[in-house]
Formats: sequence, C-alpha cells, structure tokens
Amino acid sequence: MEEDIKKILVVSWMTKYCQKAVHYGISLARKSGAELFILHVVHNPFGLEGFNVPTFAHEEDYKNLFKDAKKDLDRIIRLEKGKGLPITELIKEGKPTEEILKVIKEEKIDLLISLHYEEDSFAHFVFCGSIKKLIRKMPCSIMLVKNEIKMSEW
Repeated sequence: MEEDIKKILVVSWMTKYCQKAVHYGISLARKSGAELFILHVVHNPFGLEGFNVPTFAHEEDYKNLFKDAKKDLDRIIRLEKGKGLPITELIKEGKPTEEILKVIKEEKIDLLISLHYEEDSFAHFVFCGSIKKLIRKMPCSIMLVKNEIKMSEW
C-alpha cells in the first residue's frame, strides 16, 4: 500500500551547506502538498562536561558561524512563506539525534531530509553523534542530500 507524504522534516545543521537540503524540502513539499517543518538543533559541543581545553575563541567562531547561517535560512523561509508555502520552524536545544527523533514522533513526520556529510571526527564532535546512528533509529523514511564538502572544510 502506497502512502502519501503528509509531513516533511528538514534538519538544518545551521550551516550554509544546509540550504541545499532546505531547497529539496521546499520542492518536495510544494509537489506533494505536504506540510514542511524545518528543525534547527542548537548543540554547543564546547559546553560538554569534561571538555577542559581552552575553547573561548573556537566557541565564539562556532556561534558566529551558526548565527550567519541562520540569517540565510531565515531569508529562504521568509521568501517561501511569502509564496504561500506553510512552513513550521522549530528550534530545539540538546543532542541532535535525540531532538530529531522527538520531533519526528511528536509531529508524526513521514519523511526526514538531512544533509549527508562525509563524517569525520569533527562532525562527530560538533553534532554529538553520527548520521549512521540517526538512520538506525529512524521511525520514518529518510532522504540524505549529498554534500560535496567534508565537515572539516566548513
């Protein structure tokens, strides 16, 4: 039995590279008539317990990177809302995998769209886990958007 996609969740890792995943979500939502959710998971890896390396400069750079990316995503979302596409924007704080799974269950999401990155130790550190871990726990279908840039190049 074929089911329609009624709710799409795009995970924004709040980098400029996530715009591609957001565009895919917008396109699919328009074509399928689905409700679109965009989730920003705010996770500060520098606030981890036991993380005692001097990190102030890196933490500020990290916050500025996310702030700039959020501005770009806000512009895209405003534009699409102006064209009549219903978009619900969610901002959650915590461990990304846990927060994504909570939203999928709470909102009864049919399809998750996320950027796929070549995982390295930096990606694991920043996003507190791996995309593989998320995929294994996924209660819905998932679409991974290819990213040509390695996380360590962000």
